[in-house]
Amino acid sequence: MNSNASPSYPDTLLPAQFPRRVLLAVSGLTPQIVTETLYALAADEFAPFVPTEVHLITSAEGARRAELSLLSDDLGWFHKLCTDYHLPGVTFDRSHIHVMRDAHGQPMNDIRSPADNRAAADFITAQVRAITADSGCALHASIAGGRKTMGFYLGYALSLFGRPQDRLSHVLVSEPFESSYDFFYPTPYSRVLQTRDGQLADTAMAQVTLAEIPFVSLRHGLPTNLLAGVASFNDTVAAARAALAPAQLVLDLTRQCILAGGRELTLPPAELALLAVFARQTLDGLEPLSAPTKGVPDPLWAKRYLREYRRITGNLADIEGTERALKNGMDGEYFSTRKSKLETRLRNKLGPAAAAYRIHDGGTRPRRYALTLRPDAVRFATDVAFQEEFDDHAKP
Repeated sequence: MNSNASPSYPDTLLPAQFPRRVLLAVSGLTPQIVTETLYALAADEFAPFVPTEVHLITSAEGARRAELSLLSDDLGWFHKLCTDYHLPGVTFDRSHIHVMRDAHGQPMNDIRSPADNRAAADFITAQVRAITADSGCALHASIAGGRKTMGFYLGYALSLFGRPQDRLSHVLVSEPFESSYDFFYPTPYSRVLQTRDGQLADTAMAQVTLAEIPFVSLRHGLPTNLLAGVASFNDTVAAARAALAPAQLVLDLTRQCILAGGRELTLPPAELALLAVFARQTLDGLEPLSAPTKGVPDPLWAKRYLREYRRITGNLADIEGTERALKNGMDGEYFSTRKSKLETRLRNKLGPAAAAYRIHDGGTRPRRYALTLRPDAVRFATDVAFQEEFDDHAKP
């Protein structure tokens, strides 16, 4: 057993039962979003959720305000909240305040341009991806603060990467405290403050609640490399779209690539040739093919495979190694190796959406192999007009 493997947790486990519990919020110039949300989560009568750590995504100015109002010795409203409501073990310090970076890697003061918008999307997506990669963690994301685009991207990122134990919410604060910069949470004692309209109000009378926002998780449709690696917001959205889009396969033998579900994938000639064999079978309406027998070279299989291989590499290309390997025919081991490598590449690029483009064995014996796509969902990029269409679809 791999000692480094992450433990698995049942889907029936409540968010509050996970060993690591994260509150992730976005804010602009109102850092009290953190304390308001933390209070509402901990004070929930039916399903209290006390985070083990809090993380905040904000701007450079927002980070300065958060440090001064939430963590400083003079104000320290985060620490006061934890003391007032006996919330031990909630980690939140300067290292948990994440300042968005622009396209040049500099701290972002505001989202003012399309480039800033893309950078903010990528930054927020990366934070959510990293947290949700931990199977022992339950994430609660709050979209109450910051610019509307920040809240949108946080909600969208949770839809892309969220799991059954994750939650999304917006905090609701009663009047007249909602617009007050001096309000941070309902205190368990009387504290009078002056609201922005000049009125006096007692924070002990304030009401703060959470409006939970249901979201549809698209995580199951993302390729493994996007879940574990680093990808832009746009790339991640494109992968989710591919998983939900109708299956369409285009093979471009000249460029040695395919277009599957709107995503372009370069394939080595050896794997592309095998896929091309089955694509042509589908287009011609032919019956599924039996695989060559293990240890028994099949000349007919070698002929149909080498025909596609030469179309890909060109008649003058150096394919002597492949021709020599298949001189007496293709056997089952060669077929299985090519098929396995093809499926690995499809799965790494397309994730669960790859199932539509696999070479299926029919599920019964004797095994007979074919693509399960309809003939009108398979095309070869051969004419100029269609090549232009292929290029347009393949653009990011």
